[in-house]
Amino acid sequence: MSKMFGAILPGNSTVELKEFEIPVPGHGEVLIKMKSSTICGSDIRCIYHEHLGKGPEGYQPGMIAGHEPCGQIMVIGPGCRRFKKDDRVIVYHISGCGVCNDCRRGYMISCTSPYRRAYGWQRDGGMAEYLLAEEKDLVFLPDELSYSDGAQVACGFGTVYEGIEKIGISGNDAVLITGLGPLGLASAMLCKAMGARKIFGIEIIDERISIAKDLRLFDDVIKAGENNVLQIRDLTSGYGVEKSIDCSANNKARLVCIQAARKWGKIVFLGEGGTVEFQPSRDIIHDQKTIFGSWVTNIWRMEELVERLVRWKLKPESLITHKFKLHEVGSAYSLMASGKCGKVAVVFDEEIK
Repeated sequence: MSKMFGAILPGNSTVELKEFEIPVPGHGEVLIKMKSSTICGSDIRCIYHEHLGKGPEGYQPGMIAGHEPCGQIMVIGPGCRRFKKDDRVIVYHISGCGVCNDCRRGYMISCTSPYRRAYGWQRDGGMAEYLLAEEKDLVFLPDELSYSDGAQVACGFGTVYEGIEKIGISGNDAVLITGLGPLGLASAMLCKAMGARKIFGIEIIDERISIAKDLRLFDDVIKAGENNVLQIRDLTSGYGVEKSIDCSANNKARLVCIQAARKWGKIVFLGEGGTVEFQPSRDIIHDQKTIFGSWVTNIWRMEELVERLVRWKLKPESLITHKFKLHEVGSAYSLMASGKCGKVAVVFDEEIK
């Protein structure tokens, strides 16, 4: 068999399933048989509805979509040093140049070299039967985790873990999370595992409020509205939360994260896009608050997260509300775009471990 099917995103809220040649791995490359590929909100925001990114960092039309891939190595190219055939792997979704300062720190996401190519954006991604990847971009997936667990680590859970590590989470903390899509749910799951004393969530979409309540990760889930800051302060004896995490990219939600944080509080923004307006003296300076920006993660921290997921017995797959086959990929993207769901996955071979 020399052909495979893969999905591309034309940028008009549709998906096209096309036939491609199965790639042959070159030096330092492997061919991966896809097992699970989950959909990220940035795929919807930046590619599905329209191609927002321009130039070499934007989506290159015709590329196979999907930057949360997980699968099993089928063929090893010459020059590979660590991984072998049949290994279960997660793909860190940005392939950097490997020699700039950011890459040497493990932050290929921040590589600005013309050699940088992200899977599903500037090179073929995981919404296909097979994926060609560079060995340096792989993270080993242990048997305790499913392929759908691993697919979420490739972006969403890795992104959350990086942000949480920046603000620090412990049993001292009450935490506010705004935006309870997959990123917000992942934030709650990890904060709970790391000992957060109380976890509060704010969301506008009724279906996501229902999913968040059903998962029992939150102490309270509140409908987004004008009184959210007062509601959070009422739940924290008037003080506010020690830590807050915005996963919504909504300007009002971001302001709530800032204003509902107590003195000396720490805030991290994970949701991409949008704006925010606040009064620096009143909202930040006088209360000694700190705002962090966080973009994806580095590859060593992703390996660390995989180890800790096993230690904590966490299953990211439990956040998946809908699974589709590759021939149903159009329905998968449409549902994810509606926002009326948790995480959405395209799975292969019944997602066998």
